[in-house]
Order: sequence, then C-alpha cells, then structure tokens
Amino acid sequence: MDHGLIALLMFSSMMLLLLTGKRVFGAIGFVAAAAALLLWGDGGAELPFSAAMKLMKWYPLLTLPMFVFMGYMLSESGVADDLYRMFHVWMGPLHGGLAIGTIGLMVLISAMNGLSVAGMAIGATIALPELLRRGYDKIMVTGVIQAGSSLGILIPPSVVLVLYGMIARQPVGQLWLAGVLPGLLMASLFVLYIAVRCRLQPHMGPPLTLEERAEISLGEKLRLLRAGLLPLFIFVSMTGLFMLGITSLVESSAVGALAATLAALVQGRLTRKVMEETLRKTLGISCMFMWIILAALCFGAVFDGLGAVKAIEGFFVGDLGLGPWEILILMQLSFIIMGMFLDDTAMLVIVAPLYVPLVGSLGFDLVWYGVLYTITCQMAYMTPPFGYNLFLMRAMAPPEVSLGDIYRSVTPFVAIMALTLVLVMIYPQIALWLPQWHYGG
Repeated sequence: MDHGLIALLMFSSMMLLLLTGKRVFGAIGFVAAAAALLLWGDGGAELPFSAAMKLMKWYPLLTLPMFVFMGYMLSESGVADDLYRMFHVWMGPLHGGLAIGTIGLMVLISAMNGLSVAGMAIGATIALPELLRRGYDKIMVTGVIQAGSSLGILIPPSVVLVLYGMIARQPVGQLWLAGVLPGLLMASLFVLYIAVRCRLQPHMGPPLTLEERAEISLGEKLRLLRAGLLPLFIFVSMTGLFMLGITSLVESSAVGALAATLAALVQGRLTRKVMEETLRKTLGISCMFMWIILAALCFGAVFDGLGAVKAIEGFFVGDLGLGPWEILILMQLSFIIMGMFLDDTAMLVIVAPLYVPLVGSLGFDLVWYGVLYTITCQMAYMTPPFGYNLFLMRAMAPPEVSLGDIYRSVTPFVAIMALTLVLVMIYPQIALWLPQWHYGG
C-alpha cells in the first residue's frame, strides 16, 4: 500500500476513535502503536518505547507539575478571592471598572496556573455573580470571563506551550517568553474595548455608587492591595530569578511552587484539605498531559517513518502551487474549524506530526508559530457551535445566562483575538523580541 494511503488511513482511524468519545491519548496512542506493529512487525514496539524514554529524559517537563501545583495552591487557598476583592475596590469607581478588573484577575490567574479551565472556574463562580449583581450587561461580562480565561494558554507558565515545545522540540523557555507580549497585547485590547464601550454606553458597566465607595476606608483598600499583590509578587520574583539567569526554568518553577505554599502557610490557609485537593488536581493534570505527549511522540514517529510530511508538503507546494503564507493561513483556518469540536491538546496532537515539520520546511520560525497556534486555539475555544469555553461557561453560569447569550457574548472578543493574530503574523517581533533579547539570539 502507498505510504500516503497508510497515513490517510491512520489519520481517519484516529478521528473515528475520537468521535466515539474515547480519551485523546488512548485513541492516538492505540492507532500509532497498532500501525507501528503492522508496518514493522515486532520491531515496531521500539517506537512507543523510544517515545517513552524520550519523554522521561526531557528535563523541562518537570516544570509542568510545579507550575500546576503553584496555581492550584494559590487557587485552593483562596488567594483568588483576595485578588478579585482588590480589583473590585480599586477599579469599581470607573465605568466598566469591575469588568476591567476581571481581565486583570484573569491575567494574574493565568500567570499562576497556565490553564484556561482554572481562570474560567474562578471567573464564573466569583466574578460573574458579582458583576451581574452590580447591574453589568450579562452578555458583555459573559464574554469578558470567557476571553479572559483563554489567556491562560498564552501567558506563561502556559501548559499548552509546554506540550507544543515537547512535540515540536522547541525550548519551553523561549516559547513562554514569546507568549508574554502577545498575551499582554491581547489583554490590553480587551481592556480598551471594555473601557470604550462602557464609556459610550454607561449602562453596560455602571461604577460603584458614592455610598459604596464611602463605606470602604483607606486602610481597607491598602490591606486588600497588600493581599492581592501577594501572588503577583510570587510570580514576579519567580520569573525575575529566571530572567536574571540566577535560576534555570525548572528551578524557577520549584521556587514558584514553594513560594505559593509558604504564602498559604503564612496566611493560615494551608490546611490538610487544601493540600490534598492541590496534590490530587496536580497529579491528575500532570498525568493527563504526560500520556498525551507520549501518544503524540509515538504517532509522530510513525508519521516520520512513513514520509507523510514530505507527501503533504509536495501536495500543497507542488500539486496546489500554494506559497508559504497561503499554506500557513490554511493551517490556521483548519485549527479554528477543529477547535469547534476538539480541545487544544487534541488539536495539537492530531496535526503536529503534519504541521510542525511543514512549517519548519517553509522557512518559518517554530517558536513564532507556537504563539500563532496558541492564539488560534484561543479563538477556537470561543467559536460556536462547539467551542470548549462556551460549554464550560454554560455549565458554570447562573440560570439567567442562556446559551444564546453566551454565543453572542464572544463575538467582539474573538474579533480582538483575530486582530492580535494578524498583528503577530505581520510583525513577528512582537513574539520573538523578548526571547531573542533574553537568549541573545
């Protein structure tokens, strides 16, 4: 059988298994292992074994459980409550101030956790009820929380970029630094949109009343500022040590995990229940990603052995006659379409064996492409009808927020994400300047 047909059969089999609801790593790993044994006999067993050894020897993978632990420790110990209360008090007097503060909360939660689910849970359970009680437009604030939570997969320590780095064989430190400026740019555009819209339509985001402001003393404001800035201090000190070259990436993650634990201890919140929940969730997330990476590496090894990547490159460049940028744009569109049905890890694992080598052969920077992929994932998360964040919000939102409200809420924010994507594509240095400056590239 032709190698191209074998690759197509593998791809379609994997998609069929995914549609049955099987776990991502199980479907992908099974197809890869079965194809390896059928194609190369007993020797094919070396492929998954080699992938497992490669994963176990990948030292930067230690950052994954450390950063996830840090995020869950700060979340489970109630630090997120302090953060939102701080934004509520300091930003409340502005039109749309609480919504702007919610974006700030999401940026800080992203800098703690690296997962969009954590930001969504905190935003939907803490911020959304308060925003609705204050008379904010339910459609706008629903979009604010979904958009803000998506920053978790772009702003370091992004778990998605760790996964991309492993599969694409790119340095995680460079990928994280590449995500900083695009992430802050996107957050700034969200804030600008909220500020302008609430200025033009004051009923969308009413400020705190004079009576409410008078009830909050200066001492209370300063106390909340101190409590709210604690996680920011942890993050800045952790990344500062890394940027100054004092600690390695793995050592910085250990500093963050230890600092978060000490912060919870000093505040008297490090209970047995908090520690158990943090460890349980950290173990679950870490194991899930390790299995996914293992399956992806095995699948990629089989694809490389078949020469499928060269066949696809020949199809796009030779048969269709497309240029590098046209191919890149088609890839991004395919991510958005797949994102309507799959989460980010499934998308990456499915297409990485095809796209990553092709992007490199077309002459594009793979660190820059990792940022493009992540931004496109953010858009896909919020694209109807089956965007991942849409259903998370539906499960967590109060009854007065309908699915139709959730669908309508994301339109302006997806447009802002698309604008950010275009800017990063046109001006690659938005993503590449920081890693080049730090690493001297």
